[in-house]
Amino acid sequence: MDREEKVFGYELLFRDGMVNAFSGDTDEASRATLDRSLLMGLDVLCDGKRAFVNCTRDTLIKGLVTLLPAASTVVEILESVAPDPDVVEACRSLKESGYMIALDDYVADDARVSLAEMADIIKVDMRLTTEEQRGILIAQHKQWRCLMLAEKIETHGDFVQARDQGFVFFQGYFFRRPEMLNTRDMPANRLNYLRLLQEVSRPELNVSELEKLIKAEASVCYRLLRYLNSAVFGLKSEIHSVRHALSMLGERQVRRWVRLVAAVGAGQDRPSDLVLSALVRARFGEVLQPIVPHGESDLFLLGLLSLIDAMLEMPMTEILERIPLDGETKAVLLGQPSLLRPVYQLMLAHESGEWDAAGELSQNLHLDSEEVAGYYWRAQQWAREVSTGM
Repeated sequence: MDREEKVFGYELLFRDGMVNAFSGDTDEASRATLDRSLLMGLDVLCDGKRAFVNCTRDTLIKGLVTLLPAASTVVEILESVAPDPDVVEACRSLKESGYMIALDDYVADDARVSLAEMADIIKVDMRLTTEEQRGILIAQHKQWRCLMLAEKIETHGDFVQARDQGFVFFQGYFFRRPEMLNTRDMPANRLNYLRLLQEVSRPELNVSELEKLIKAEASVCYRLLRYLNSAVFGLKSEIHSVRHALSMLGERQVRRWVRLVAAVGAGQDRPSDLVLSALVRARFGEVLQPIVPHGESDLFLLGLLSLIDAMLEMPMTEILERIPLDGETKAVLLGQPSLLRPVYQLMLAHESGEWDAAGELSQNLHLDSEEVAGYYWRAQQWAREVSTGM
């Protein structure tokens, strides 16, 4: 992410199946990452942002990374790659072809200083360096106009510290844990999103009231009609009005898609990956719903609302006070014991690539871990298709 907490790119890491690491052959892992990236498509994997791809010496020398487009690929050179003449020449050729170069795990007195002169980004691990060493590295590499990236940013405090020290990019899990500001007034349109979510969560659906709320929020109205008119839904006739849309859909679908549109609308001013992550979680939950214990809870709604606090910039407790959700869904979103907790943990494990945890959770739920991984991949594809219609 950049200094404004907007997503700049994603680092792609290869894992051999559902284990937590590859077999140990870094060349094999690098080649496999390239292969999967080509197969899946960087647009799906990285939501149109830059892809940081780990490269070994073999990957660089053989020019394998040039299979990926220069405009969206950052060639990340591992700390194990010595800057011999062949590597230097390969990097120079990549630069001339338009690729960005990043040096991974850069430290004080790094052996790759000759590569730093042509690097665009230097990645500094916050856990492997002291504050003094980081300050020296920033001062040293300003002359080459390198963009400094701080790795292992786990909290908002880490982010602020690194930003104040002069880093430009930041990598870690901190953006999944947004800073809560309890004193901020909620803008009127965000209140409308909550009212919509509240309305479709009532036991008895009031179609007239729902239509009125949708019409009162232009962005939601527009998105709902765009979604329903898109090929994703396969409707045979075009939707011309909100009333027409509500009459054509059954009650279950009305609830589902209004929830979807309201959540997406709530996140329209937030980093796009928040919305995309919520859509992936929702679809993943929906696919799992027939095969996992969930009581009366809607797993699509669980995934969709799991990032609503970050989208609305409000504490989850305040949001859930306004929406009549079932007790199990509320409990898991508040971090309390719940029947849904294993499913929710499975969502998060796949999202963060924690394969050991994902495999164990799948086993505990009596699911095949490889099949579940396939469900998650299809959920990503679905979310990407839906989000392009925004």
